[in-house]
Amino acid sequence: MDYKMSELVAKTGVPKSTILYYIKEGLLPNPVKVKANVHKYNDEHIELIKYIKYMKEEMGSSNEQVKLVLEKKNNSFSSSYTMLAPLMNTLSGIEIHSEHYSKKEFTEHFDIDEELLERLLADGVLMPIGENDYTQKEACIVNLIENCREVGVDYELIKEYVKHARELAKLELKMQEKLCALRDDKNFSALWKIVFDTLFKTKEYIFNRATYKEFYRAIKQELIGT
Repeated sequence: MDYKMSELVAKTGVPKSTILYYIKEGLLPNPVKVKANVHKYNDEHIELIKYIKYMKEEMGSSNEQVKLVLEKKNNSFSSSYTMLAPLMNTLSGIEIHSEHYSKKEFTEHFDIDEELLERLLADGVLMPIGENDYTQKEACIVNLIENCREVGVDYELIKEYVKHARELAKLELKMQEKLCALRDDKNFSALWKIVFDTLFKTKEYIFNRATYKEFYRAIKQELIGT
C-alpha cells in the first residue's frame, strides 16, 4: 500500500523532518518519486520507522548501530544475532565505562582466591564475557559465594540456580529462533519489538513476579501456621 508523507507521519508518530533525516542517513530507503515534490512510501517504510523509533527510544541505540543491523536484516538467526549486537551490553549487565581486568589482574586487584575462582569457572557459576576479561560483576559473584560459605549456605543450591538459568536461556533462544523464522519486511518491527520486549521487559516481569508470588505463598503459609 502506498502512503503520502502526511499519512506516514500519522501512522508512525514520527515528524516529517525526522523521517527525511532517516532517509538522508540511509536508515530508510528512498521513496518512489511520482512527480516533482510528490513521493510515495510503502508498508516497509512504516515498519522500519517503528523499528528505528523503538530501538532509539527504548534501547538507546545510535543511528550507526541501527543502520548496521538494518543492512544485515533477513530471516536467518545469524543476522538476527547481529541485530541484537547493540543490545549485548545490556544483556551482559556490564556498564560501558566498567573497568576490565585479565584473570591475573582480577585475582590481585580483588584479592580473589585462585582455587575458588577456578572452581566457580568450572561449575559455570562465574561466566565472564571473555575468557580473560573480568569486571566488578565477577567480583560481586565471588564475594557472594564467599559470604555463603561463611554462613553455611549449601553451594549446591547456587549450582542448581545456575543450572535452571541455563535451561531458561535455552528456552529463550528457542523462542527467538521461532520469531526470527517468521520475520519479513511486513512484520519486521512488530516481531522485533516482541523479541526485545521478551528479553528486556517480559522476562523481568515474569521472573520477579514469580519470585514474589512464591515468597508471598511461603509467608502466608507460615503466618497461618502460627
